[in-house]
Amino acid sequence: MMARTPAGTPQDPRGAERFNEERATYTVASAQPDLDAGVVAIRDMVKVLEPVPGVYRMLDARGDVLYVGKARALKNRVANYAQVASLSNRLQRMVSQTRRMEIVTTNSEAEALLLEAQLIKRYRPPFNVLLRDDKSFPFILLRTDHAFPRIMKHRGARRAKGHYYGPFASAGSVNTTINALQKLFLLRSCTDSFFRNRDRPCLLYQIKRCSAPCVGRIDEADYAELVEQTQDFLGGKSGAVQADLEARMSEAADRLDFETAAILRDRLRAATFIQGSQAINASGVGDADVFALASKGGQVGIQAFFVRGGQNWGHRAFFPSHTQGVEEGQVLADVLAQFYEEVPPPRTILVDRELPEQVLVAEAFGELTGRKVAISTPQRGERRKLMEQARRNAIEGLDRRLAEKGTKARINRELAEFLELEAPPQRIEIYDNSHIQGTKAVGAMVVAGPDGFIKNQYRKFNIRSTRSGDDFGMMREVMHRRFSRAMKDDPDRETSGDAAIWPDLVLIDGGKGQMSAVRDTLAELGIEDMPLIAIAKGPHHGREGREVFHFPDGREKTLPVNSPVLFHLQTLRDEVHRFAIGAHRAKRSRAITASPLDEIPGIGPARKRALLLHFGTASKVRAAALEDLQRAPGISAAVARKVYDFYHAGG
Repeated sequence: MMARTPAGTPQDPRGAERFNEERATYTVASAQPDLDAGVVAIRDMVKVLEPVPGVYRMLDARGDVLYVGKARALKNRVANYAQVASLSNRLQRMVSQTRRMEIVTTNSEAEALLLEAQLIKRYRPPFNVLLRDDKSFPFILLRTDHAFPRIMKHRGARRAKGHYYGPFASAGSVNTTINALQKLFLLRSCTDSFFRNRDRPCLLYQIKRCSAPCVGRIDEADYAELVEQTQDFLGGKSGAVQADLEARMSEAADRLDFETAAILRDRLRAATFIQGSQAINASGVGDADVFALASKGGQVGIQAFFVRGGQNWGHRAFFPSHTQGVEEGQVLADVLAQFYEEVPPPRTILVDRELPEQVLVAEAFGELTGRKVAISTPQRGERRKLMEQARRNAIEGLDRRLAEKGTKARINRELAEFLELEAPPQRIEIYDNSHIQGTKAVGAMVVAGPDGFIKNQYRKFNIRSTRSGDDFGMMREVMHRRFSRAMKDDPDRETSGDAAIWPDLVLIDGGKGQMSAVRDTLAELGIEDMPLIAIAKGPHHGREGREVFHFPDGREKTLPVNSPVLFHLQTLRDEVHRFAIGAHRAKRSRAITASPLDEIPGIGPARKRALLLHFGTASKVRAAALEDLQRAPGISAAVARKVYDFYHAGG
């Protein structure tokens, strides 16, 4: 995703130099959102635009991004928004809220398309089609920065040197594949430090899932052969690898070397397992991603199959938002642009319908990878069968989604009735604290919407001012920090939808005490109308126990043990509990690994490591003479003086 400097310059990690941008911002003051004011802002911008490629952003009076679009000729494209009579109702609403525009010019329309996708993923504008998926895709990484390469699961930026295979649809599919690959090729999965410190084989060697290169049970040349076979297998030459294993197994059996034959037999079974675990037949497809779209009831579902080397590496369903009034082909094109912002495109992308500007989209993806990318709609053969299967999955997935949404909507209505709310809540914030006897205390907030948890809006609060063990004080601090900020950012509670700052319901993990602390804190801030509820375990915590719900006025309610509303509220409570404990453990782990050397300005991890390796402990560094510090490897005279002065200044 593109980073942005404080000055507003886009920096693309794939090569920022290709964006030649000019930026201009004009503001039109207006008290109320209306169509005329939006048109004036657009026309003022058109006056200074040139017919060059680029990206435009429409902003409201608060400066929030309403829409991001790209154009081959910015002047012509932006001018169209001033012709309100020809716009759809959706675009007219957008224009009525527009008060400013920001422009970024690019060298080509393909670059504009890539930049548009980057900005949409960053700003999540309410008038753009959004790919709502907060999970990164896992890859298999075969590292090549060691004499004995390691096979491992990888997520995130691809900085490590090695070969990446993916994407896989889920972590489970990666783990299953890696386990089978270890049985097949006996590659190590341990860390380099674990590898260096072994003096005898670990358990993986005993269960025939590693060749134990750490203790010399296999030499570098033979291990390199296993690595090469792994690359062939993952690269689409699985048939040749299996044929080689079969031939070697037969030769071993002919030599009456039954032990070797049994080992090869087990490896062959692992290869067969990987091939047999494919849910679809992708033979002959090579490297390709397959996308099919289904629509029903105003909802769009997209099914994606990931095929690499003729092997199916899983599938994932996407349900983009803000699709009303957008043509289905455009929805699919927007989803592809955002999807390939984080996942490298394969050589072939198969779609079930023609995309608007399909040639341009393929050109843009080609710029991302540095090679040609083809986008096509298969008409016959295995690819056509694969597409039909993807389309069936898209329809079935959308039907399940609509059924789930119907159930969630019903539960949300029943929740509103139980909690005596005016309407079903669209944004629920759930709060909890985690600490050990008051130390390393962390407050946690998770957010849930009609479609589930909104994980990119989770927040944690490092407790600052509360005395040890005061749960109520911790909750007061969290509430004060959270809602004093909300009052500053949106005092009139104008924002709604994905950009909402104010919740429709606050759910607290706790009982009467926590409820009183939250209620009184909000009252001090002048917030009297916030719907609050506290959930606490009842007197029977076992299988027959049921939660007690505490209201701000002191009332208590319970729900039947088999109530769907109770299950829903328990799920919300359990999620914030999980998040709070995770945040607390992370904070505690950082404290455990902290060192007194961290307090010395200018001493980073490398110099701290050098000092500790040389002296052994931080206390010995503190007691060292200046001359001893200067003799430490990697420590210059200036750094040694800085360390010495830190401990001995004024002494």
